[in-house]
Amino acid sequence: MRFSTTGPLALLTSLLAHNVSAASNMVPDYEVKLLMNATAVLDPTKSYKLKPSVLSAFSMPTTVTKMNVQFLDTNTKQIYNAGWSPRIRKTEGESGFELTYKKRYPVSGSDINAALTTANSEGFDSTDTDWDAQIEWGYSQKTLSISRKKSATKSGYSGMDLPNTSDSRSMLIDKAPGTFEDWGGVNNWGTDLLDVSRIYGPVLAKRSIGTWSGIEVYIEVWPIKDVAGTGIEYIVEASFKTGSVSVAGTKSGDLQTFLEGQGWFLAGDSLKTGLIMDRY
Repeated sequence: MRFSTTGPLALLTSLLAHNVSAASNMVPDYEVKLLMNATAVLDPTKSYKLKPSVLSAFSMPTTVTKMNVQFLDTNTKQIYNAGWSPRIRKTEGESGFELTYKKRYPVSGSDINAALTTANSEGFDSTDTDWDAQIEWGYSQKTLSISRKKSATKSGYSGMDLPNTSDSRSMLIDKAPGTFEDWGGVNNWGTDLLDVSRIYGPVLAKRSIGTWSGIEVYIEVWPIKDVAGTGIEYIVEASFKTGSVSVAGTKSGDLQTFLEGQGWFLAGDSLKTGLIMDRY
């Protein structure tokens, strides 16, 4: 008995085959990020370092790790407005530069799966192990970020120096993943925009690492230009990572309660990249 290759039965067969072969959504980890009141936790007489009481509460040493960060985009921020952020970072103690290509998706309420499904429809699914999915879990907002890291070296730079505009463009273009390069099905979309990009930043941040309630906690201090462009606004962020959505939900509430009790909490979402893109 032969079945027709056209008609309703063939259509149903095709749809079933597509559903069977469709890749599942990516499985994210979670990074909880809560803002701290810079006035309450930083000492302006000590170069805006964390106060001893904060270091003590999180069992943190006085030493910090420096991170110099810059983003590249066009003057009209075409890359950022499409949800992408190409970044170059130099971390103290590490050789070379870390390049990151990150695509962000907003999470509506707590519907994380919907954001993952949207990412899946745009090519980010569980079969693509080169990209990492993470839910950035803030005070009132959650964001899905899909990122891929590369490394690059360039002679002529030392210490915490970041590459100039020309070298930054070359690095990010040379290492660009295909998904970013041809985003939206447009050949060379990402690399063509990088070719006419400029630097946003740099920002020299400092990270302290400690523990709280049995988990590893980071506190980062980001000195970002203020709105007027004449001074510095210090963004202080406490964060931790987990592979469990339930731990993220429970511990984020616990950490917020702890920070509130110390008078250190700042209600709001950490939007460092957005501030840098707006102010540089």
